[in-house]
Amino acid sequence: MKIYVSIIIFPLDISDKVGEIMKKKGLSMKQKQNATGWIFLIPAIILICSFSLYPAMSAFVTSLKAGTGTKLTFTGLTNYIRAFQDDVFVQSIKNCCFYLIIQVPIMLIMSLILASLLNNPKLKLKGFYRTAIFLPCATSLVAYAIIFRSLFATDGFINHLFLKLGFISEAYNFLGNPFSAKIVIIIALIWRWTGYNMVFYLAGLQNIEYSVYEAAKIDGANPIQTFFKITVPLLKPTILMTAIMSTNGTLQLFDESMNLTNGGPGNASITMSHYIYNTAFKGVPNFGYTSAMSFVILIMVAILAFVQMKVGDDND
Repeated sequence: MKIYVSIIIFPLDISDKVGEIMKKKGLSMKQKQNATGWIFLIPAIILICSFSLYPAMSAFVTSLKAGTGTKLTFTGLTNYIRAFQDDVFVQSIKNCCFYLIIQVPIMLIMSLILASLLNNPKLKLKGFYRTAIFLPCATSLVAYAIIFRSLFATDGFINHLFLKLGFISEAYNFLGNPFSAKIVIIIALIWRWTGYNMVFYLAGLQNIEYSVYEAAKIDGANPIQTFFKITVPLLKPTILMTAIMSTNGTLQLFDESMNLTNGGPGNASITMSHYIYNTAFKGVPNFGYTSAMSFVILIMVAILAFVQMKVGDDND
């Protein structure tokens, strides 16, 4: 209780003192508003610069150096050139692009369809269905990766089910095959993040008057026409936002590669973040090289986000 009281009283004391100073200086209303705005912004700016901007600049400087441990020497763009000559890192880029191209469209389409179905005011038990679909997002990243690992093991539930149904004649090593290991990661990602994106679409649909759908129904539009002619266009900003967020998250994928397949078999399913972690913390650390690979991810995310913004720009 004492902490809350001090937190409440402290800003009030500052605002009173600031108000007294402004009265003495005779500032106009606009100047007072600007000064008050800066007073609230400065603490946030200091925190952002301290914990985001400075570390990012420091990491960029480190990416221009080479060496192991803390003994680094300036080498320019050597680390960036090395990254694209590194077969494992190139493989990790290909893997992330594979996940991105397949998983993100499927996930967003499923999220949009589910949101449209659950937005029907006549549907019963909407709260239950929404909670059930969103619930996977609330599970621990490590826990759900371990669960999927056990499900797709050679003696796991999926193999047992397929054997019972006669789809396969003997247990299949899903995590031991390069292609199927990637598919397992994609299935896990879709299971976990579909509900997360569905919530954004539901929020967007709440801002669309249901009378619009009723008018379309009166005009003879079927559900498919209503979906593509009304729902999708009106949710365009939300779709763009979720596409950028999903792209960003997929390119930085780590937990699934680390805990579900361990990057295997070999390095067939490894992601960029997983490889950066291995290079930085397993064996002799090479922070200059890992910083360079991290900035490669940043550049890729920025380029794809820019392309998506241009594609989704209504002014074009």
